[in-house]
Amino acid sequence: MKRLLNTLYVTTEGAHVRKDGQTIAVEIDGRTRMRTPVHLLGQIICFGQVTLSADCMGFAAANGVSIALLGWSGKLQARIEGPQTGNVLLRRAQHTRTETPERALPVARAVVVAKICNHRSVLRRHLRDYPDAPGHDAMQEAQKRLDHAARRALTVQDLDTVRGIEGEAGATYWQVFPYLIRNPDFPFTGRTRRPPRDSTNAVLSFLYALVGLDARAACEAHGLDPQMGFLHRDRPGRSSLALDLMEEFRAPLADRVALNLINRRQLSARDFEPQETGAVLLSDTGRRKVLDTYQDRKRTELRHKWFDEVAPLGLFPQLQAQLLARHLRGELDGYPAFVWA
Repeated sequence: MKRLLNTLYVTTEGAHVRKDGQTIAVEIDGRTRMRTPVHLLGQIICFGQVTLSADCMGFAAANGVSIALLGWSGKLQARIEGPQTGNVLLRRAQHTRTETPERALPVARAVVVAKICNHRSVLRRHLRDYPDAPGHDAMQEAQKRLDHAARRALTVQDLDTVRGIEGEAGATYWQVFPYLIRNPDFPFTGRTRRPPRDSTNAVLSFLYALVGLDARAACEAHGLDPQMGFLHRDRPGRSSLALDLMEEFRAPLADRVALNLINRRQLSARDFEPQETGAVLLSDTGRRKVLDTYQDRKRTELRHKWFDEVAPLGLFPQLQAQLLARHLRGELDGYPAFVWA
């Protein structure tokens, strides 16, 4: 099983990342605060006003460590990586399978079914753990609608119909999402993305950005082109395949972390910064709390049904990318998307 490479998150304003021998060092206010051997890293993710030396960027790229530069909201601004690797035959197979809706349909359908089932699992867990909580009947009905949507998506023969079912299921999920929040300090009236308009959306958007980066790294690690997707349409600058893979992990990696942080009152108003534009962003301390909880969640061990092995949840995007590559090479008849149960 592939070793789970670590990610270095640099969040402190004014931090400087440099090469120090065979390690990556982080300086804050002129003092070295940490060093990490490069062979233990898979990604370096920098937020906001963080600088990197030219030596560090070249050293990281030469050792297969990608660098992502994100704004404070979590939006990707730039990515630095070494030369493309991977099997050209695999990329050709990926291109062939994504060039028409008919060929892209089986993988897209599997992804959407898994996403809907995983959102349904979030509701089921809440209903099991809090049977007397407000909104019980609405959530029961939403769970049934998601179950019906997943069954429909299994059999449809048109890619646009699959996308339509995904949209309907998403609307159902977000409609009852407020009932999952037990902290009155975090009102939620609907999903807002660019920019997030409240604290709950700020946490969700930040976590989705992190999951998206992990998904892209998994695609690249297994020789897949992150730009060529099955479910998401091609668009310049969009990592469509990474977005496809990310759909399977929104619920278990992002939504679950967001709800834990909010309902356990690990976040407060001090962890957010309202902007003049109406956007709400996480503060530096808020980002640290979210990152720590996200990393803890990734260390949670689950049994992967297809491999029948126990592995950290953070490794699952890598395992799914491996399965997709094997499917494209003709080793698997279908793509076994990840269903969180």
